[in-house]
Amino acid sequence: MINQLSWKVGGQQGEGIESTGEIFSMALSRLGYYLYGYRHFSSRIKGGHTNNKIRVSTKPMNSISDDLDILVAFDQETIDLNHHELLSGGVIIGDSKFSPKLPEGSAAKLYAVPFTEIASELGTSLMKNMVAVGASSALLGVKVESFQSVVEQIFSKKGASVVEKNMEAISKGMEYFQNEAQGNVGDFQLEKADGKNRMFMIGNDAIALGALAGGARFMPAYPITPASEIMEYLIKKLPEYGGTVIQTEDEIAACTMAIGGNYAGVRSLTASAGPGLSLMMEAIGLSGITETPLVIVDTQRGGPSTGLPTKQEQSDIFAMIYGTHGEIPKVVLAPSTVEEAFYDTVEAFNIAEEYQVPVILLTDLALSLGKQSVEPLDFSKVEIRRGKLNISEELPELEKNEYYKRYEVTKDGISKRVIPGMKNGLHHVTGVEHNEQGKPSEDPNNRILQMDKRMNKLNELHSLYPNPVFKDERHADADLLIIGVNSTRGTIQEAIPRLEEDGLKVNHGQIRLIHPFPTEELKSMVKNAKRVVVVENNATGQIAQLVKMNLAYGDVQSILKYDGNPFLPSEIYSRCKELF
Repeated sequence: MINQLSWKVGGQQGEGIESTGEIFSMALSRLGYYLYGYRHFSSRIKGGHTNNKIRVSTKPMNSISDDLDILVAFDQETIDLNHHELLSGGVIIGDSKFSPKLPEGSAAKLYAVPFTEIASELGTSLMKNMVAVGASSALLGVKVESFQSVVEQIFSKKGASVVEKNMEAISKGMEYFQNEAQGNVGDFQLEKADGKNRMFMIGNDAIALGALAGGARFMPAYPITPASEIMEYLIKKLPEYGGTVIQTEDEIAACTMAIGGNYAGVRSLTASAGPGLSLMMEAIGLSGITETPLVIVDTQRGGPSTGLPTKQEQSDIFAMIYGTHGEIPKVVLAPSTVEEAFYDTVEAFNIAEEYQVPVILLTDLALSLGKQSVEPLDFSKVEIRRGKLNISEELPELEKNEYYKRYEVTKDGISKRVIPGMKNGLHHVTGVEHNEQGKPSEDPNNRILQMDKRMNKLNELHSLYPNPVFKDERHADADLLIIGVNSTRGTIQEAIPRLEEDGLKVNHGQIRLIHPFPTEELKSMVKNAKRVVVVENNATGQIAQLVKMNLAYGDVQSILKYDGNPFLPSEIYSRCKELF
C-alpha cells in the first residue's frame, strides 16, 4: 500500500471533466485524505483540452506533484499531452470509444474501459464520468459505498432514481476494471486515512467566506476569470445575512459602488483580475484621497491585456503597489494558502476601516482556483474592528456654516469617520485636495498637512500586522534563503527537503504583506543567508526587485516561470541546485 498518489482526468471542456474530478476528490476527502487539486482549462466555454490533476495523501501537502500515477482519458489528446508525466508503471484508463493508443516509447499500462457504452446502457452517456470514477476507485481500492453521500448531495434534487443510476454507473465501472485488470496493475491502493473531517475548497471560496464572516454585506462586481467564484458564492449567501450582490456593467462601476457602500457604513468589496484592476485604478485613488475604506481582491492571471486568462501568473505586483496616479496610502496583502485566504480577508476589512485606506488582497490563479484540504476554520479568531467610526455617540454641535472635521489632522494620521445622515456630521467629500472639513483647498500648507497625514498613517502597520512574513527558519546561518509569494509556498516547502538531503541548509520566507514592505521582518533572514533566491511567476522578478530596493541588498537571484503553469517542486529544486 502507498501513502500518496497523483491522479489526473482529461478531455474536452464541456464533457464532465471537472465533475469527474470533483466527485472523485470529494469522496476521498470525506474518507480523511489530504488533497491538492489544480485544474488546467482553456479560455473558452466549450471545447479545448482540459484536465484536473489531484494529489491524494495521508499527510498534509500543498503542491501539485511532479509526476503522475494514474491518467483517466476521455480522448486521445489527453494521452498525447499528459503521458510524459506518468511514472514508470503508471496506468492510463481510457474510454474504449476512441480506441486509446499508447504513444511510442511509453512504459505505461493502458486499460480501455467502455465509459460511454456502459453509461449509455444505463440510460445516458452523460454518466460516463461516473463510470470513470468507478474504474479509478477499483485501482485505488476505494469501496463504492464511499461515493454514496457525495452522489446523494449532488443528484438528490433530481430524484432517487438519478442517484441510484449514478451509483450503478460507479459500480459498473469498478466491476469492469476489476475484471479487465485481473489484479495485474501494481500497488495503487492507498493506506487508510485518518477519517477526520476537513474542508476541500478553493481559495476564492475561502475569500468569499472570509468576507461574509468579516461583516461584508455588499459586493458589486463584474465577472472575470479567475475571480468570478467569489461573486457566485456571495450571490447565494449574502442575501441570507441581509446583504446583496450587484453585477455591474464594468469594473469602474464595481469599484466606485464599493466605495459608496463603505462610505455609507456597509462593509463592501469587489473582486477582479488584472484587466479589471487596470480599470479601477482611478477609483482606488478616490478611495485614497477621500480616506474611504475599500477592499479589492485581485486574482492574478497571465497578462498583459487579455493575455492568458485561465493560466497562472504573478505579474500584477508592481501595478497593485504603484498603479494609481499620485501618492496614496495603500495596503497589499498576499495569502499563501486557502486557510490564510480566509483569515486575511477578514483582516483586510479591519485594516481598511482602521486606517481608512484601500486594501488589495492579492492572490493568483493557482491559489484562487486550486483546491486544498483545509482544517476546520476557527471562527473564534474572527474579530471585527471598525476603527474610528462614529455611529452611536453624539457629535459636538456645529457652529453656523461650519462642517464636521472629517479630515482632521491627528497624531496618528487617522481622523474620526462618520456616516451620512448623522446629526452634526455634515462634511464635504471630494476627489480634489481638501481641508479638514473636506472643502476644496489649493493652499500649499494645507496640501502638505493633508498629504503627510495620509502618507504617515501606515508607518506602524508592518509591526502590527500578524505574521507579515511566514518564516521557516531552520538554520541560524543558511546556505540558501528561498523567498516566495502566494501559491508558491507549498511547492517551495516540498523542494526544501530534497535540497537538504544534498547537504544544503535552507530557510524559507513567504511574504504575506507586500506593501508596506516588511523590511525588518526579512532583514535578519536575508542577513543570515549566504544566497537569496526569489521564486515568482513573472518575467521581470518583481518581488526580487522589491527585496533589493527595500533591503538595499543586491545579490538576489531569481527563479522565474511565466509560461502559464505553476511551479513544480522539481523545478525549484533543480534551479536552486544550479546556484551551488
